[in-house]
Amino acid sequence: MEDKVSIEITMVGGGKIAVELDSEAAPLTVENYLKLVDENYYDGLTFHRIIPGFMIQGGCPDGTGMGGPGSHVKGEFSSNGWDNPISHKCGVISMARSQAPDSAGSQFFITNADAEFLDGNYAAFGLVTSGMEVVQEISGVPTGPDDRPNEPVVIEAIRRV
Repeated sequence: MEDKVSIEITMVGGGKIAVELDSEAAPLTVENYLKLVDENYYDGLTFHRIIPGFMIQGGCPDGTGMGGPGSHVKGEFSSNGWDNPISHKCGVISMARSQAPDSAGSQFFITNADAEFLDGNYAAFGLVTSGMEVVQEISGVPTGPDDRPNEPVVIEAIRRV
């Protein structure tokens, strides 16, 4: 697999977020993510957790933050024995997970502010190259309990470009 692969997240309503994935930093994570992208897994899913000044999280098939694809990938970060050089600066894409280090499946997040406190504990695997204004727009939608948007924020599609 090539070291850098680009994807585009298209939102219902037309916003687009371009992301360059880094398979050198997190090869298993990128392979897993691209498998799901190629299966159109993310089409119609939502950003179900939105925290201004932190991140937007999506990729849960049931929209609760508890679902996944039925498989997991090894956590590629230093506290789990992997040298991942990507720091969680604003615009980084990373895998969400439970307390278990190897529990990431399909859920991912994009930081909307610097969050270096995540470094070493979450598998960062790429960087937004354009469309940060869309990330910030999503970050500003009204939310309720559990940081869930009051109105669904729907991913139309994620595709390789």
